[in-house]
Formats: sequence, structure tokens, C-alpha cells
Amino acid sequence: MEVVPLGLGGVLAIRPQKFGDARGFFSETYNAERFAAAGVPLTFVQDNHSFSAAKGVVRGLHYQLPPRAQDKLVRVAKGAILDVAVDIRKSSPTFGQWVSLVVSAAEWNQILVPKGFAHGFVTLEENTEVIYKVTDYYSPEHDRSIRFDDPDIGIEWPFSSSAVQLSDKDKMARTLAESDVFE
Repeated sequence: MEVVPLGLGGVLAIRPQKFGDARGFFSETYNAERFAAAGVPLTFVQDNHSFSAAKGVVRGLHYQLPPRAQDKLVRVAKGAILDVAVDIRKSSPTFGQWVSLVVSAAEWNQILVPKGFAHGFVTLEENTEVIYKVTDYYSPEHDRSIRFDDPDIGIEWPFSSSAVQLSDKDKMARTLAESDVFE
């Protein structure tokens, strides 16, 4: 397993080993012992799976506030996404900064988005399936969203704001300045 820091406090690119032969391949996408040995000692409690039929579907920027904050380990089973993590820890020197990574089935890579970051992605291919593990259960009372196109954050999405598809929840998201964030 290859683990590479992406430059913002704990956001990591992870590439599990993939063993292939004439039949196909096998990959251990998560192993608690190997992750702990690589400095990622997390316990995941829930798996989520999303499907997006079209290119340009934006999901996010989502997060949960403490005490129900979540670390997320994101991978793509089919298709590709541009995955984004935004530092929303007010006390952090990188508050409001973002990092992105193309995560795809072809690259067989993953991204770890730690607590204290808002997370979102846009689909780069049709029929994209994203699977991600989280370290706490979904909690509607702690669930929050920040606008994907907040100009103060300035994420460089590969599609114009008018060309993306959003959920009703994400259409109503607040800016970072208006949002409840981590201290």
C-alpha cells in the first residue's frame, strides 16, 4: 500500500496493491492492521455507496460536526471523480484551503479525508460509483454542507457552476463564512 500526504493536515492519497492475472484482479482495499502500520489507525463503522448516472454531478461539500465528525476513506469502483477536501478547522493555518485528487477505478487509488475537512466530489465519467467508509454513523443533527462554488474557497472544478447537477440540499448550502465549522 502506498500512502502519500496531499499537503493539508492529514489528507492522504492511498493506493492499495492490486494483484491481477488472466481471470481479473484481487485487491485488499482496507486492512485495519496495514492502515495502522502506515499511520492511519482508524476504525470505520459504516460503508456508503453512491451512483451518479451523468458527468458533472456534484456531491458536497459535506461534513458532520463534533461529536459526530467523520473521517472518510473514499474510492471509486466504476468511473472517476475529482475529489475535494476543504480545511474547515478555524484554528488551522490552512483554514479555507483545499486540495483535490482524481480518484478513479482505472487508477485504483483512494483518498482519506480526516475530521475537520468538508468533502465533496464531481463525477468525471458517466455511471460513476463511489464507495466510502466513515468512522461515525450518519447524524442528521450534525450534518452540514458548504457551497461547492463558494468564491472565498475558490475550488477549481472542471465544469462551470451552471453545468453541474446538484441535490436540493446542496443547492441550499451556505458559504464557509456562514457555516458552523470546527474550532
